[in-house]
Amino acid sequence: MNNLHTKFYKNLFLLKRLFAGLGFVVLLFLFSFFFPWLGDIPMISFVLVIVLFAVDIILLYKIEAGIFARRNSSERLSNSDENKISIHIESFYSFPVKIGIIDEIPFQFQRRDVWFNSALSSYQKKTIEYYLRPLKRGEYSFGDIHLYVQSPLALVSRRFTFEQSQVLKVYPSFLQMRKFELLAISNRLLEAGIKKIRRLGHSMEFDRIKNYVPGDDYRTVNWKASARRGDLMVNSYTDEKSQNVYCAIDKSRAMKMPFDGLSLLDYAINASLALTNIAMLKDDKAGIITVSEKIGAVIPADRKPAQLNKILEVLYKEKTRYLELNMEALYLTVRHSIKQRSLIVFYTNFESMSALERQLPYLKKIARFHLLLIVFFENTELKKLSREPAIDVEGIYIKTIAEKFAFEKKQIVLELARHGIQSILTSPQNLTVNTINRYLEIKVRQVI
Repeated sequence: MNNLHTKFYKNLFLLKRLFAGLGFVVLLFLFSFFFPWLGDIPMISFVLVIVLFAVDIILLYKIEAGIFARRNSSERLSNSDENKISIHIESFYSFPVKIGIIDEIPFQFQRRDVWFNSALSSYQKKTIEYYLRPLKRGEYSFGDIHLYVQSPLALVSRRFTFEQSQVLKVYPSFLQMRKFELLAISNRLLEAGIKKIRRLGHSMEFDRIKNYVPGDDYRTVNWKASARRGDLMVNSYTDEKSQNVYCAIDKSRAMKMPFDGLSLLDYAINASLALTNIAMLKDDKAGIITVSEKIGAVIPADRKPAQLNKILEVLYKEKTRYLELNMEALYLTVRHSIKQRSLIVFYTNFESMSALERQLPYLKKIARFHLLLIVFFENTELKKLSREPAIDVEGIYIKTIAEKFAFEKKQIVLELARHGIQSILTSPQNLTVNTINRYLEIKVRQVI
């Protein structure tokens, strides 16, 4: 019984309208000392407020389960994307109610404003939707849902608490991956900024003989087939398939730098997931290598249906290490694990020419056996500083240093090209598009 009373008081909240009514009654009692003609009006008003207060409590508590709430979400969340969360609510009251909803979202979001106001008529159902954008991979714990219900009298509020504790995993951006996948399937990659690259020559992998249509290369005319059919026939060629594409991801401290809430490592992981998916759609084999002071995960290139899930599960667990990159370990792994000439897309970050010079001997060794593509990042904050006008001596110094660092990044691109190593210098937000563009260009030019 005591527990029942405690629960009753714990879930009962007095509202402003009740305090306003009591304040009005107090004023009436105060004025009755100066205006005797008020008579019994203050007492009648007080009794009326108490009766309405009691009626309001009875209305809200006459049904044990007067309201219902349930949180709906996908089984996993996509990192850096807007993920939809919905709350289904249902009223079992025979009168309209107003509802305040608090959802206990994970602490990682650092938000205390997940409060929704709604209204339900008698026995009505409703779904409330909101979006969360996680910025880190890992496990996110959701708590309970609290509903604060008011009757039309709005003197008190009753709290309902629904245990909705659940742990959702935040994976690399599979929503971005699906977006590029759908655009690729429907031949609409141009909408995402993927360039349409003109084929130079044609692949030597024969596909079929087909009827000539305007625009076909006349050099592919099959004269024997044309003579037999009495119509112009051409040989059709297709992209070379089953080429190996590896994404090598640097997990060292150089990739800890944040941009728009995400670390460079997270940008690299999201881009790798999208690229491996596109590569498998192009019938190539995709694999993953992660490295910091030692080799992390190694997934051999494959294009089986389960390969993408295997890559997703591995990338979900990867975290930044606070040590220097061990390029020797990467080189040895590439030499021992990758026997066929492959495209290796290496996501890393060089802030200075000296940082490149330390790794260059191993990069040149890898480039001797494979097509190596280095992807590293612009320092967008320094780039922004270099574009701002200097208004004093300190501003001149800052602008000069910023321009020096930006120039050094461009020098790194030229130095890599001098040694026959392809590279992409990109801002983090354009990483995925630029990487896929370069992969498609390499695919068309048949340089793997």
